[in-house]
Amino acid sequence: MSRIQTTFDNLKQQQRKALIPFITAGDPSLQLTVPLMHGLVAAGADVLELGVPFSDPMADGPVIQRASERALKHGMTLRGVMTMVEEFRKQDSTTPVVLMGYGNPIEAMGWEVFAKSCEEVGVDGVLTVDFPPEESHEAFEHLQRHGIAPIFLLAPTTNEARIEQVAKLARGYVYYVSLKGVTGAGNLDLSAIEHKIPQLRKHIKLPIGVGFGIRDAVTAKAVSKLCDGVVVGSRIVQEVENSTEQNVVANVGKLVKELRVAIDQ
Repeated sequence: MSRIQTTFDNLKQQQRKALIPFITAGDPSLQLTVPLMHGLVAAGADVLELGVPFSDPMADGPVIQRASERALKHGMTLRGVMTMVEEFRKQDSTTPVVLMGYGNPIEAMGWEVFAKSCEEVGVDGVLTVDFPPEESHEAFEHLQRHGIAPIFLLAPTTNEARIEQVAKLARGYVYYVSLKGVTGAGNLDLSAIEHKIPQLRKHIKLPIGVGFGIRDAVTAKAVSKLCDGVVVGSRIVQEVENSTEQNVVANVGKLVKELRVAIDQ
């Protein structure tokens, strides 16, 4: 059984929802990514989404764009991200790690090499923002061969046929983008999420995580009642940006603890 499935099964037994924070690998520095990952887990994270920085991040708002720019300036690469996961696994063998990014760096490495490397270092899932299900079959085969879950995005505008397609291909969990726009944009419409989730559940048996636009404990708590997991990205990356290297792990940990307490209430 995969780490992702084990985690969601355990949470379901406890009648709790997953907290899935996102950080960008290499931000605020190459040296602090692994300590930040451990800090997120200590603060109550269930699954970690680790962003692979890319020069043209089309789905990301200004906060995560700046994080990618900082990480790339520090020399962050896809192989460097793999090394970080390998380092993280020396102390943590149970928390699922999902790489989130874009197809270009993976295409440059080659899907087979990438998938094999993911398996070797302990990556559990891969979410490639610009790879729709129609174009994912080759990638899907490589990931499946190495036991890596392909994770897909669904949006408010996703039609029934696309939901069915994703339901066939997805593993691990499905990420529902709660609003139209980039990460960190707009205000959440909880009623729209409440309306959409039952439509998704008609086809999708996997856990459903909801992200984009969740910026505080109140929103995280409200969203958690509608789905299986809450994904928080821009707000956490903003905390990284606003902290010093000396206090970033503590500041991010404090924020994640607040989210954890709210979701568990």
